[in-house]
Amino acid sequence: MKPMLTGLRAFRPVVTLAVILAAGLLAGPQLQAAEPADRPATAELPRVLLIGDSISIGYTKPVIELLKGRAEVQHNPGNAGNTGRTLPNLAKWIAPERGKWDVIHFNWGLWDLCYRHPDAKTKGRRDKINGTVTHTPEEYRQNLEKLVSMLEQTGAKLVWASTTPVPEGEAGRKVGDEVIYNRIAAEVMQKHGIPINDLHALMAPHMKTKTTAPGNVHFTKEGSAMLAAQVAEAIEKLLPQE
Repeated sequence: MKPMLTGLRAFRPVVTLAVILAAGLLAGPQLQAAEPADRPATAELPRVLLIGDSISIGYTKPVIELLKGRAEVQHNPGNAGNTGRTLPNLAKWIAPERGKWDVIHFNWGLWDLCYRHPDAKTKGRRDKINGTVTHTPEEYRQNLEKLVSMLEQTGAKLVWASTTPVPEGEAGRKVGDEVIYNRIAAEVMQKHGIPINDLHALMAPHMKTKTTAPGNVHFTKEGSAMLAAQVAEAIEKLLPQE
């Protein structure tokens, strides 16, 4: 079984937060357009695919810069959303004609555990009081099993990113649900021998200082820089050695 990677302490930082910010790697809007996973492959560098929601979109550009010259990094087209939304799309992102992926770093969760109601006035119709959860924990487990089985067929080295925390006051998500969903994901990953990049542990102490607003799951530039450093380090450990 592959070793589990847990928390920032599991990695030596590729680059410090100060260096990331000084280099301007997070210039521009937080949710930047990700590199789509439908570009032709280049032959020179190992290929890395990032799969995830807007949290991963936020750290994609700095990860690309951190691994520049070491790997070609792309993100799935748009926002991966929840596991059910990804199931009919994943085959297109990892199709053999797109080229071989060497490393795939992936996450779902925040959308799966979100409660929504058609009459809610909040963005995304989020409503944890009157809404219905997108996927129950058991549905999440079943979907993860299917997705992981598809990813394993690529022959890429896989690494799972734990879901980042739900802050107090989030309109459609309940604090602590991410712990339940992360526990399920950990069980699935352990079953398949897939290492875990523990982004939840990394960001848990910073939910009052590194999010874009109270009750918002998204991170500031500094928060995305922290995520990017740990994501890049997790990927770096899995790349072919020069």
